[in-house]
Parts: sequence; structure tokens; C-alpha cells
Amino acid sequence: MQKSSANISSNKKTSSKVKDSIKSTAQSSHKNSFGGLDKSLLIHMFDCMIKSRALEERLIKIYKAGDAFFWIGAPGEEAWGVPLGVLANKGKGPKHDWLHLHYRCTPTLVAMGMPMIDSIRLMMNKATDPNTGGRNFSNHYCFPEWNISPVSSPIEVQYIQALGTAHVQKRTGAKALTIVTGGDAGTAEGDFASCLIWSSRKGNELPILITVQNNKWGISTSYEGQHGETSIADRAKAFNIKSEVINGNDTIESYIKIKESMDYIRKTGKPAFLEAHVSRLYGHSSASGANFITNEEDCISTFERQLVDANYVKSDYRKNLFQKYEEEAQAIANQVRSELGPNPSTIWDHTYANNENADWRNF
Repeated sequence: MQKSSANISSNKKTSSKVKDSIKSTAQSSHKNSFGGLDKSLLIHMFDCMIKSRALEERLIKIYKAGDAFFWIGAPGEEAWGVPLGVLANKGKGPKHDWLHLHYRCTPTLVAMGMPMIDSIRLMMNKATDPNTGGRNFSNHYCFPEWNISPVSSPIEVQYIQALGTAHVQKRTGAKALTIVTGGDAGTAEGDFASCLIWSSRKGNELPILITVQNNKWGISTSYEGQHGETSIADRAKAFNIKSEVINGNDTIESYIKIKESMDYIRKTGKPAFLEAHVSRLYGHSSASGANFITNEEDCISTFERQLVDANYVKSDYRKNLFQKYEEEAQAIANQVRSELGPNPSTIWDHTYANNENADWRNF
């Protein structure tokens, strides 16, 4: 017996509704597995992570080609650094977030919109470098228009400096906060302990997000033989600071926990502490060879598998996008190579406020 055209049409509509229902259920399931974060946000963070990795690997190649003196960077910390940059309230002045970062912060700056050419000019020590005029190490950024305080080579001094901007924000009454980052080995410095003390005084708490990116190494010294506490975050608990240990290799967890901490600080005006466990994929710096370490987790690969499994991106998405950014970075490096280095006469510039003469011979 032949089915009527009406029955066939009805069956098609039913089948279509079932497919739509299955698709909707699958999308809802994926969204739940990503902590409820939107697909567009996830892909944006993935793009920033890939761009940051491509940039860092180009910086390493610049060093190995003899076009720079030193490299130290953040490959392996993208799942932590990118969400931090995405969530920061970018702008100038105490009504916006203030960032006191250390030299593994390229993912954060990329997520905030830093052009790759700014990082490459800094790496190659060119006078065109907007961060330092070509007078500092790689990844020692400084962007006053975004409240990015100068990254310093002395270890962990940023923890004590961050108290200053947090005090100003507290006085203004703005819902802005100060963000400070550093490594696990540097927490042995007194500046770190002073930050915990001065940010948590009862009745005078400061709106500051204190973070430590724990990659288990201090240059070539293992974390395990240097710390008596179970977690660095335990030290913050002694000062009644809201603290947590998170998986910094998990992009979703990093985003959610950073946002939770930021929301808490903006609401209460009190400090929060995050210890993020991360990987160090190219060793400490060029001083240790800057070669890829295979037994470390690659957070980009981890996030890539999640997005591919959810059909948010194709399996070749990362490869194609990385190639695009790699070609862009290579072209920029070729351009920057011909630019001039800083003039010796500028050595005294920017030492004092308003560029007051700093040449001791002319005092």
C-alpha cells in the first residue's frame, strides 16, 4: 500500500523536529560541559591562545637567529593568561583595573589586544618599541593606556607595588581592582609576604587579586624541595584571604574561577588569591635552551580536543590559524629587523617624571 502525500509530509516534519531536538540537546550538553560559556567566547579565547603561542615561538626563533639577546616567556600558560586578559576591565586610570604582571604575561596582553609588532620590537630592542624604547628584555611590557605597570626583572617586586594602585582604587570608591601575577619560586621574597599582610588588614582590606602561576620550577630548582606548605594558597588563608588552587591548564576552569574572584573583589572590596598550576613548555628561558619539553601538558592541545569534540571547530582549525599568525609574525620580524635601535643619548630618558633630566653629570 502506498503512503499518502499527507502522511509523508507529516513524517518529514516529525523527523525534522526530532533532529532539531537532538541538535538542541547536544548544544545544551556542550554548553554545560563548558561551564555555560558561549561558543563565541570559547573560540575567541582559543584564537588568542593560538596567537600568543605563535608569537612566543617566533620570539624564540628571533633569539636563536641571533636577532635578540634573551628570551623569557609564557608558552604553556595560555589557558590561564588569556582568560585573565579577557576579563580585565581595560582602560586608563583608577576606575579601570590595574595590572602588575611578570614576564610570563604575553597571553594576557594578546587577549587585551596587543599587536604582535609591539612584542617583536621589544624583543629585538628597537627604538620603535612602545614599551621601553628598546631598553629591556623580552616580555617586559608597559602600556600606560591600559594600566599595565612596567614589568620588572627583579623578582616579585610587583607584589608590593600593587598595593599602591589598590589603595588608590579603594579611595576612589570605584569597582575596579588591582591584579598582580608572579611565579611560585618568587613567593620566597619578602615582597610577596608584605602583599598578603598589607592587603588583608581588618577594616583596611584592599581590592586586589593576588595570583601565583605555579609551574613547579624556579629556574632549575624544583618546587618540591623548597616549600613546606601543601599549597602556596594556604599562606593566604592565614590572613583570611579568600583563596583557591585551580588547574591553570584548563581554560574553562581558569575563566570561571578568575571571574568568581573578580566578582567577589568588586562586591566586597577585599582581596582574593588564586594559585594556578601551569606548564612550562620551553623551559625557564633562553638561558636553559628554550627547547620544547614533551612531558608537560599543552593547554592548547587540551582545549583543542574539547572544542573539536563539541564540533565548535574543525580538526584543522588550530593548524590553519597558527600558520596564519606564524606568517604574520615572520613578516613583522623581517620588517622590524631593519629598524634602528635606541640612540645612546636617550639612555637618561624616562628615569624621572615628566622626563626631567636624569644625567648625573648635568645635575
